[in-house]
Amino acid sequence: MPVDSPVTPFFPDNSRRHQMFPVLAAADIARMQRFGKVLRFKRGDRLFAAGEPGPGMFVVLKGRLDVSQRDGMGHVAPVVQHGPGEFSAEVGQLSGGVALVDGHAGEDVETLLIPPEQLRALIIAEADLGERLVRALILRRVALIEAGASGPVLIGQPQSAAVIRLQGFLSRNGEPHQVMDIGKDADAAALLAQYAEGAADMLAVCPNGTVLLNPSEGELARCIGMVDTADHDELFDLIVVGAGPAGLATAVYAASEGLHVLVLDCRAYGGQAGASARIENYLGFPTGISGQALAGRAYVQAQKFGVEMLIPAQAQSLDCSHMATQGELQLTLSDGRRLRSRAMVVASGARYRRPAVPRLSDFEGRGVWYWASALEAKMCSQAEVALVGGGNSAGQAAVFLSQHAAKVNVLVRGPSLAASMSRYLIDRIEAAPNIELLPHTELTALHGEPDTGLTGVSWRNRQHGGEQHTGLRNLFLFVGAEPETEWLRDCGVAIDGQGFVLTGDKVVSHQPGHTPAPLETSIPGVFAVGDVRSGSVKRVGGAIGEGAAAVAMIHKHLAAAGAA
Repeated sequence: MPVDSPVTPFFPDNSRRHQMFPVLAAADIARMQRFGKVLRFKRGDRLFAAGEPGPGMFVVLKGRLDVSQRDGMGHVAPVVQHGPGEFSAEVGQLSGGVALVDGHAGEDVETLLIPPEQLRALIIAEADLGERLVRALILRRVALIEAGASGPVLIGQPQSAAVIRLQGFLSRNGEPHQVMDIGKDADAAALLAQYAEGAADMLAVCPNGTVLLNPSEGELARCIGMVDTADHDELFDLIVVGAGPAGLATAVYAASEGLHVLVLDCRAYGGQAGASARIENYLGFPTGISGQALAGRAYVQAQKFGVEMLIPAQAQSLDCSHMATQGELQLTLSDGRRLRSRAMVVASGARYRRPAVPRLSDFEGRGVWYWASALEAKMCSQAEVALVGGGNSAGQAAVFLSQHAAKVNVLVRGPSLAASMSRYLIDRIEAAPNIELLPHTELTALHGEPDTGLTGVSWRNRQHGGEQHTGLRNLFLFVGAEPETEWLRDCGVAIDGQGFVLTGDKVVSHQPGHTPAPLETSIPGVFAVGDVRSGSVKRVGGAIGEGAAAVAMIHKHLAAAGAA
């Protein structure tokens, strides 16, 4: 029987507790034996520690395993106790990520340790048991995120640009974290004053106690173990640049078919789709699904099949000169590391377009936003906001924000939304009493000071020239995107006039006599999928379909290269 493990503030939802902490039967454990090894620990021994690479899943055979949370500020709180038939781990252990909690032997304990590689093998080989395990691992990560009591501690003003920037980064990557408000917590204020001495807006305290002043996303990611610093000298079958729907789909299908795959992204998994509040026209989800939830499922699925992830990691340049002679591509990252692969998929998507309005950079992260998540919605509660854009992303954001804001002003340059937005979103906007559509309208000015943030915006009607000033503190920009293709410039990959990658019959191969496959670029072995590809439909479903289709072409390329 399991040790009594009362519900704690970390896991308040008792309704799903049986799924989060299932008790394995003796027959289940017998099936798992061949994937692990039996280890014994004395009372008080540490099995894993927050902030350090996790060893995998511990299945308790005898005794008790105590799990607690340590936040780097010296605060320790009990999380759960595992008895016989129960197991430790959360979804990060599928890929050997750092532990988010501490684990000690509450008494002499006998365990079955299943390392990450073997855990993935178990989940695939024992499908019914694997389904229960994966569900539990996901629910545990979700509970840690919702509790906000694990991972790094962000110390500062919750509404400051620095805190919001890092909080958004961690949220988009599914990383638990907590925020300490220096206006309400004297200890937090004292710590900021001690370390920053007026030179920083915020501190980040990692689980291992390391303190960072105003860190970048990359610095924080390295501190909490999100991304490794290994050289990765091995030759991959496939490297996918971009972890949006197209890139994740490619990775899942390729890895499930046995290819050694690495995926990297400079921001977060999910791409622009990951910032969508609700996608309602994706097949199989009649009630809709948030972009982050859809991307999160794909991210876990990719890890299940052994895909290696580097997030955040920036692609700097691609060297294609060795493809003809050595059959490999070389990708250089912004940190200087060089990765090698037999094939490459360009799924780098597009970056948010910045409209030509004065002082825009002064207010980015200080009232000007390029996405609309729960963080921004909370700031807009019962306030008036403005949104610029007429595509589906803009429509999804407007509908989502209307559920929180007092009024949403939607500015579009054209006469209506009909040319650029799906009908169901137009109907939803027209039905919302607090959304006002302003056609023939363009943004002209931003008001406020960088230190205090946005205080108002001005816009002009392009037909009659009338200009209006409105006091508001939040502006959302969804004015399209530009392809992320600068890193391809040294490789010779053909692009169109707007910078999108050309594929298939639109290009001539650099290899004489070679006819590019439909998703192949002008460089043999380099493929392009999703928003970055010229002629793509710029829809989540289309991106996923292209990712799946590319894998068959990649297999054909690898087979031909191997036979050469």
